[in-house]
Amino acid sequence: MSKRYYFSIRYTPAQADYELLAGRCISQMHLFMVNNRQAMNRIGVSFPDWSDVTVGQTIAFVAENREMMVGLSFQPYFSLMVNEGLFEISSVCEVPDNAIEVRFTRNQTIGKSFLGSKKRRIERSMARAQLLDAGTSLPVTNEERVIDRFHRIPISSASSGEDYILFVQKELVSERIAANFNSYGLATNQERKGTVPELRV
Repeated sequence: MSKRYYFSIRYTPAQADYELLAGRCISQMHLFMVNNRQAMNRIGVSFPDWSDVTVGQTIAFVAENREMMVGLSFQPYFSLMVNEGLFEISSVCEVPDNAIEVRFTRNQTIGKSFLGSKKRRIERSMARAQLLDAGTSLPVTNEERVIDRFHRIPISSASSGEDYILFVQKELVSERIAANFNSYGLATNQERKGTVPELRV
């Protein structure tokens, strides 16, 4: 397979909300892909400091195209945060051949396990069935799911103005899978199974 390149961003404030900052960085990468169609689904996100407690103080972006990584690293938001002393950005480096492969997956089914989501789905299905009136109460749901550890990354959509959560899980994998990510640089439960190097720093 082709060589891969990456750069990492480290959030310097000690008491920062790492999930919030990861979401802002991912949003910038998403905008970069939307405006550079050749980058769409080709850039992956890695979290070198991921733990059970947090996504960590560092985020990395990975792609097979070095120039693409250089272009992304010079996005105005990243430059502004560096100038403000809030981010440290590495240079674009080649991924080592012996890197451990991992998959960071956006698991949307996690969100469906929370009560608010269940209630909205029930309301929608009742409305579709034209059962929702002033006197109808919501049925009690009885769904039991076992969910592996995950982190919540808040994202704001520039196009819709909506705020939502990316539920992200980490999985160790035995081999590298070609770049195939969603527009947030993550794998999905279904068709997008791209992997990224773990990049422990």
